[in-house]
Amino acid sequence: MTKKNMRAGVQAISGFGLNAFSQDELNTIHDATLEVLQDPGLMVESDEAMEIFHGCGARVERREDGGVVRLPPYLVEDCIRLAPNIVVYHGRDPRNDFVAEPKRVTLTNAGCCVKIVDLLTLDVRPTLKRDCEDIGRLCDCLEEIEIFERPCVPTDAPRETYPVHALEAILRNTSKHVLIGADNPENLRRMVEVAAACVGGIDSFRRRPIFTATVCPTSPLSLGPDCCDVVIEAARQGVGLWCIPMALAGATATATLAGTLVTTNAEQLGALVLAQLTSKGTPFAYGNTSIIMDMTMGVGSVGAPELGVISTGAAKLAQYYRLPCIVGSGMSDSKIPDAQVGYESAVSALTAALAGANVIFGLGGLDQLLTFDYAKLIMDVEMGRMITRVVRGIDVTEDALALDVIRQVGPGREYMTHDHTYHHMRELSRSRLFDRSTRDVWEAAGEKDVLTRAYEKARTILGDHRPAPLPEGAEEAMRSVIESYEGELGLRK
Repeated sequence: MTKKNMRAGVQAISGFGLNAFSQDELNTIHDATLEVLQDPGLMVESDEAMEIFHGCGARVERREDGGVVRLPPYLVEDCIRLAPNIVVYHGRDPRNDFVAEPKRVTLTNAGCCVKIVDLLTLDVRPTLKRDCEDIGRLCDCLEEIEIFERPCVPTDAPRETYPVHALEAILRNTSKHVLIGADNPENLRRMVEVAAACVGGIDSFRRRPIFTATVCPTSPLSLGPDCCDVVIEAARQGVGLWCIPMALAGATATATLAGTLVTTNAEQLGALVLAQLTSKGTPFAYGNTSIIMDMTMGVGSVGAPELGVISTGAAKLAQYYRLPCIVGSGMSDSKIPDAQVGYESAVSALTAALAGANVIFGLGGLDQLLTFDYAKLIMDVEMGRMITRVVRGIDVTEDALALDVIRQVGPGREYMTHDHTYHHMRELSRSRLFDRSTRDVWEAAGEKDVLTRAYEKARTILGDHRPAPLPEGAEEAMRSVIESYEGELGLRK
């Protein structure tokens, strides 16, 4: 059974929401983007991509380091209409399918971290393949996480093939849909083989692709060779795409956020056009993880409020184009899971959720998204439950207004023993991690702070949870794909 979360919306009775732009302002951003795509255009560093663009009416100016592609507005708008409006992100287990419909909101883990706070020693160390396994198993257990992003880089795997290793480790430990970068088209081909082994073969995979390929344009206004070639290969393989511009406002994009949205929107739509020209109807998720340059420190800041603001703008543009939306929010610049983490993560995650982004990734991310922390993930999941309760809003049906109940109870009496309370009490939020007890009860329970409880919960889940098993022979088939691939590359003796 596919999962459908609550909607966010300003004018809908189904929940609270946030407006960022008027319709005229969205039209203005779109029109400005079309102007940019015509002049100055996009730098495209792939011969095959330039041929595809040129063959469909774009103007291509070849240079030594690639070429500049100028896209006519009609081509861009035609391709936007070709991309699916609603996408099902299939899990290895169909019960974990996630439907990205307009303004359906969920949160997921941070991705591509290169360091981790070790769960046993609490020391910071480089991320390893076993961390992909452990975080995958942890998130497989957490029902609030409905779609899974590759959490970290397995630095103990060969650099050339680490995305394939990461996918193999993840698929053994979660049956949820996976968002993962491939880095190059050959890796993507082998990743398709690995995933196909888990679902009964390539035909089954093409009917129900269990991972989505992520690609990142290079700001400003460039589609690098790997970005282009992975877009093309994913479209041909029947793999959906998630495009994530990562501009730095004030450095690789304008210091004004509207200008940053225009250039990242142009990068996004350039990748979308390439995908649709390669294979019409390729699923395409609109993303953005652009941040600001902190001019006093000379570093990018994922904890600044602008992350949530840019993600909100991206969510509204995705809705304007009727595309699924996956944005980054809910992360922090802090190096430890402290009070700064709570403030920074909550502000950006709540903002993006109220804007109606389908998937908000960043849970567990510290230190400019370089470091993953288990306690932060567990605390962020609790934050996510609070956010989704806010998004749900206030029901104003006849039953919720409860006029008959109010009359029955009358002045000066209580509602706790009324049947209406019994029927609705489970709708009220309950904490699974944060402490709501009295001080006496807290002291009697050992005076544990939330950080200690979060680490303990992560350890308990990893000790107890077992993901849905793979089909017989799948693990051996996945290992065989990796061994064969690395043998071809000369990485195995």
